[in-house]
Amino acid sequence: MLLPAAMRHNVTAAWGEPGARWLDSLPSTSAAIARDWDLTLGAPFDLSYHYVASATLPDGTPAVLKLGVPSADSLSEEAPALEAFAGRGCVRLLRADLARGALLLERALPGHRARDFPDEEAIAAAAGIMRLLHVPSPPLLPDVLVQATAFDEYLARFPDGTGPLPHAHVTTASGLMRELCASAPSRVLLHGDLHHDNVLRATRAPWLAIDPHGLTGDPSYEAGSWLFNPTPDNRDPSLTALVLPRLERFAALLGYPMDRLTAWGFVKSVLSDVWTAESWTPGSSWSPTSRAHDVASLLLPRLS
Repeated sequence: MLLPAAMRHNVTAAWGEPGARWLDSLPSTSAAIARDWDLTLGAPFDLSYHYVASATLPDGTPAVLKLGVPSADSLSEEAPALEAFAGRGCVRLLRADLARGALLLERALPGHRARDFPDEEAIAAAAGIMRLLHVPSPPLLPDVLVQATAFDEYLARFPDGTGPLPHAHVTTASGLMRELCASAPSRVLLHGDLHHDNVLRATRAPWLAIDPHGLTGDPSYEAGSWLFNPTPDNRDPSLTALVLPRLERFAALLGYPMDRLTAWGFVKSVLSDVWTAESWTPGSSWSPTSRAHDVASLLLPRLS
C-alpha cells in the first residue's frame, strides 16, 4: 500500500507512535475489514489523516471505507454524529467498528465538490446543508469550546507576543470565542468542519456533507470555515473580497445575526492559523499564516 508522504507526516505528527503503528498495519487492517464486511475495495481518495477508499458492497452498492487511528477521537465522534444526522444533509453511516477504527459510509455520487461550482450556488448548498444538520445534539459530543484550548496553548508558548501570528488576533479570538459560546441562542449538533471539499453533489439529495467532526454549539459557528476556503493557501485579494458577500448571503439564507456570523468568522479564521502554528518553531522558514489571516484582518474592525 503506497501512502503519500504528507499523510505519513500528518499521522505521526498527530498521534506519534500509535499513528506510526497504525500506518504499518494499514494493509492488513484494510484487508481484514474488506473480508469481514464482504467489500471490494477500489482506489483511495485524497489522503491526509485517514485512509479513505472507494468500496463496493456485494449487491453492487457503491460505498466508502474510512480507516483511522483507533485511539483517536475523530472517528468516535464522527460515528455518533452520522447516526444523529440519519442521512439528513449528510452521508449515511452503514457500518462501524471503532475498535479497528473503521467506518463504512454511503458514497455521494457523482461527488463533485462545492469548490467546483459558482460561489453563489456553493453558498446556497452550504446553507441548505446547515438547515438540515442543525438538530439536537446527542449526549457526550464535545462542545465547540474545547477548541479554545488551542488559543490557550499558543498563548502559553508565546506569552510575550513573539509568535508567528498577530498577538492581538489570538487574544481577541480567545476571549471572543468564550463570549460567543456563553451567549449562544441555541446549541445544536454541528458538522464542525463544513467547507467546500466536504459538501458534495449527490443523487439521493442535491448535496450531502461528508466528514463531520461532531460538535455541539452555536449554529452560527458553522459558516466560519467557508470564508477562507477552498484553497486557503491562495491569498489572492479577489478571494478575500468574497468574504463580506458570503457573510451577507449566509445571514439572508439562514436568518442568523450578521454580527454573530462575523464574530465566528473571525474566531475560526484565527483558530485555523493557530492550529497550523502548532508545528511552527522560531527560526522556521515558513509562515503559518494563510488566507485565514487575511480574513481575520478584514473582519477584526467589523466586530461589534
